[in-house]
Amino acid sequence: MSTTAFDPLLIAVVAPLALAATIALGAPKKWVVRLAYAGFGIPALMALLVWWRFGGEPREAHGFAFLSSYSTGLERFGIGLKLGLNGISLAMFVLAGLVGLAAGLYAIQSGAERLKTYLLLLLVMQAGLMGMFASVDIFFFYFFHELALIPTFIMVGIWGGRDRSYAAMTMTIYLTAGAMLSLLGLIAIYVKSGASSFDLLVLRDALASRPLGETLQRHVFGLLLFGFGILVSLWPFHSWAPLGYGAAPSSAAMLHAGVLKKFGLYGLIQIALPLLPFGAVHWSHPLALVAGVGNVLVIGLVTMAQRDLKQMVGYSSVMHMGYAFLGIAAGTAMGVGGVVLLMFGHGLSVALLFLLSTSVHRRTQTFDMGQMGGLAQGAPVLAALFLLATFASVGLPGFANFWGELSIFVSLWGFSHALTVVALTGTVVSAVYGLRAAARVFYGPQSDALARVVAGNAPRDMAWAEKAPALLLAAALLFVGLWPRSLSTGINQALQEAPAAVAEYR
Repeated sequence: MSTTAFDPLLIAVVAPLALAATIALGAPKKWVVRLAYAGFGIPALMALLVWWRFGGEPREAHGFAFLSSYSTGLERFGIGLKLGLNGISLAMFVLAGLVGLAAGLYAIQSGAERLKTYLLLLLVMQAGLMGMFASVDIFFFYFFHELALIPTFIMVGIWGGRDRSYAAMTMTIYLTAGAMLSLLGLIAIYVKSGASSFDLLVLRDALASRPLGETLQRHVFGLLLFGFGILVSLWPFHSWAPLGYGAAPSSAAMLHAGVLKKFGLYGLIQIALPLLPFGAVHWSHPLALVAGVGNVLVIGLVTMAQRDLKQMVGYSSVMHMGYAFLGIAAGTAMGVGGVVLLMFGHGLSVALLFLLSTSVHRRTQTFDMGQMGGLAQGAPVLAALFLLATFASVGLPGFANFWGELSIFVSLWGFSHALTVVALTGTVVSAVYGLRAAARVFYGPQSDALARVVAGNAPRDMAWAEKAPALLLAAALLFVGLWPRSLSTGINQALQEAPAAVAEYR
């Protein structure tokens, strides 16, 4: 482990934060957009750099690479800034970089009121996202999550759409409750482990030699499951998500649904599974039942009933989290590895769908799919990208989501045949609402309401300022879909210990 002059992880965290501070301190107006380009571009470049270098980078403790430590002055309390990546955090780090760049590019050309403040908050959010997945110390893992979460509430409250005040308050209540429960669980692990610090690698070593008792594991894992579950919109604690995403400005929705919501799943996989294996097994059947029936079936049917395009995307995001929880409950390397791939694919596809939904709204002045129709005639690129995002979300072969869902289904079959059937039924449901939405919005006759909006002219297609972030997300979906080993090799290496520990109790 070393602290080098060039640390791509630290640069990815500090750059957007420093540039946000520069904007806040009164950077000239003509420089704000340039600083924003750099603030979103640098983390993406660092993420791509570590992805390219990861295979040849020497591994240190527990398969982590790029390890580095920095003094915080809080070491006597067991808190130190330690950065590093294993195969799991690499996938999430790359996801944060790519979605952050796409959200930033889309925000810059959005013409939002008080654009300077809007970009500043997005940059703070981006810094938190990069730090969250780069942190090896679980105190800073939690701290960076909160750093990214606070701008979300502000952006929904100021730039949100209808019911924004109610949506912001609901999100605040739910997500604060989830964050507090997960914090209690993390503190309990640290206190009961007897470890000298919050360093995840130190905690793994301490609990490998002296595991927590089975009763304590059940209780602590339960805290983390409910805390992280609320943050990931586990049914029935999901209602904040579609409401918040429906009200949120597009770039905030892209970052939260695409990246920040993965905090809970990542915490369960990276922290709870390897440190609390018996607790994971104890909760696996209740978790699988709730996720399968609640998230996949109930929310899937609710998604089918939506007429609002943005609400449909929000409910779809909640539904697909059910597959991730099913993969965690199955507790095998294939299942949990599939969850990480699905997290990556889902993050890209849901961010792309939110972007495209707003592009549709710009042309129709509504999210009501009943008032649309025929947009493909004037906006064929928008229609093609929407279909691509829909196919990815459904899990069609050739996209990153497919490999995640396939691995989860195969793993789930050995856990529960009935829940596998439920999960497969969910894919049919998602295909129905996704393709029906595409048909309503882009094909068929143009509605009278839309005809009045466009005044007889065909809706314009996407300009390059809109196409660039959309094509970035689409390219990443296809790249990993066609070459899954670019991520799966590192993920499988990182999971060699945790699922084996869980399997001992089955």
